[in-house]
Amino acid sequence: MTITEDGPVVRKAGPAGQARGFVTAGVTGATLAALVLGTVVENVPLFVAGLVLPLAYGALLVVAGKPARAREAAVERRTTLARVESVRAVGEGAGDVPVRFDLTVVPDDGRPYRVAIREQVNLVDLPDYRPGRIVVVEYAPERLWRVALVRRPSAEWEERAAGAGIDSAPESEWVREPSRGGVFWPVGIAGFVVGAAVVIGLVRGELSDGESRPDWDGTPSYSTSVSSSSATLTVERDASLRDEGELRWAVESLAEAVEGPQRRATSVVVQEHTVAILYAAAGTKAPGFDPYALPFDRIPALVEEAGTSLGTGSPESWQLTADGLTEALKIRVSVTGPKGAASLEADERGEVVRRDPVR
Repeated sequence: MTITEDGPVVRKAGPAGQARGFVTAGVTGATLAALVLGTVVENVPLFVAGLVLPLAYGALLVVAGKPARAREAAVERRTTLARVESVRAVGEGAGDVPVRFDLTVVPDDGRPYRVAIREQVNLVDLPDYRPGRIVVVEYAPERLWRVALVRRPSAEWEERAAGAGIDSAPESEWVREPSRGGVFWPVGIAGFVVGAAVVIGLVRGELSDGESRPDWDGTPSYSTSVSSSSATLTVERDASLRDEGELRWAVESLAEAVEGPQRRATSVVVQEHTVAILYAAAGTKAPGFDPYALPFDRIPALVEEAGTSLGTGSPESWQLTADGLTEALKIRVSVTGPKGAASLEADERGEVVRRDPVR
């Protein structure tokens, strides 16, 4: 038999254990990434995959572990007597409770040893296991720490237990299950990172629609949202789309984000930090215009004029709408201030053709 005198024997997980730890950490990283990113990008299949992946991996481990469990079940077990050294409940409950037993086990073919086990015991039966009591147990000769109480021993073993006297084994004779050690922590971290990176790589295209990117001057600037009929860009820094060059850059960025051939717009709506382009249905002959045809150089001046010459007072908000549903492009700038709302209209060249001041 193997009796440890100085506590548990620690041995590192072997290559197979390290590989299993790497895969487990990878599944954990992939699961968390799938759940988080599936929520962020509203990707239902990805979110569902995050729920299914750990279940599938758990089922795989169950199947893969069947041979080991079969070998464990085939381990020889023998019956012997043991002395109860101490009893301590380690949980709560109204019926069965987990109890820690410290025992002195006396194998028929070896010297006594000490072992600690946990068993579920009904509160009514606890007095039967008071310290000093001799009980019948089963143990595995090759795994001395595997000890279990025999709740209903045979008449022969009950008679032996009733007439037996067992001295306590010394503290130096403790037997503990050898620790298999943990996975080398860099291996676990690497597995977690790789698992998460795989998922991020799969949805990188979807993430690019909502992440901050550098604009033309290198400053992190905007987020986009693209659907089959529209595209929206929101500026995420201290910049206004009426500043020089900003609106042209925003429209170009949205045009690049739209999949397929260049599509004609039915309207473009611009506010201080947001521009939205509505597109004509693909394959139709609906009227529209090329967003690049907007008079970008004139738009800041149109917004400025609408805010200062139409009697609204200090402007609180503004909106520019370019409409291409008719043959000629129409641009309308609406401004709201403390004195009311007003607007002006311009043609495709950005020349003012009508003013509607506060009345």
